[in-house]
Amino acid sequence: MHVAIIMDGNGRWATRRGLPRSAGHRAGARSVDAVVGAAARTGIRALTLYAFSAANWQRPPQEVTTLMLLFRRYLHAHTQRCLQQSIRLNVIGRRDRLDAELIESIEHAEWATANCSRMNLRIAVDYSAQHSLAEAGRRLAATNQFDTAAFAASLADVDHSPPGTPEVDLLIRTGGEQRLSDFLLWECAYAELYFTDCLWPDFGRNQFEQALHEYAARHRTFGRVTQDAEKLRHG
Repeated sequence: MHVAIIMDGNGRWATRRGLPRSAGHRAGARSVDAVVGAAARTGIRALTLYAFSAANWQRPPQEVTTLMLLFRRYLHAHTQRCLQQSIRLNVIGRRDRLDAELIESIEHAEWATANCSRMNLRIAVDYSAQHSLAEAGRRLAATNQFDTAAFAASLADVDHSPPGTPEVDLLIRTGGEQRLSDFLLWECAYAELYFTDCLWPDFGRNQFEQALHEYAARHRTFGRVTQDAEKLRHG
């Protein structure tokens, strides 16, 4: 199972408490720890977290700096923990706009955890699904391969993602908004969508398990007609 999460609401969480937005991002980092641990214990095979979109560069420079610093600290602090739990770390998205120190931290974390197999933790940084799709198509145009498998392989290469990562089964978005926001548009073609008003810093193990419980109650047909539906149609 592949779960993807749009971690929304850090800034609003802080503002409602009279705190700077950076405090919300720090609180949100603690929620990342809780959810990653819960996902690993539940047996989730892939977890993709939307940490920083390509559009987020438009935010105030101080906030961007705080986010990048938190991300680098997360990589330093959690690489060993991921090794202990056999969690593979992978950062998807562009890297040409990240500073050299952050890229070095990303590459070290990916190298150190490359053989971990319990869960693949993918963190989207400077990520835009539209950019990735366009770039994957551009690269594929010169190969004379136009089937979906070839495109998916090209997309994985663009995103620095290990090949063979399954499509998203469940997309969770916190914070009350109900849109994809340029996140995993290809991979979410058949994903179940779960939206919650809970702000990301308040989203923890219990909320994550509630989302999984609702997902388990849904019936996915992938465009097919089930036997039960056929019986209902024909009385």
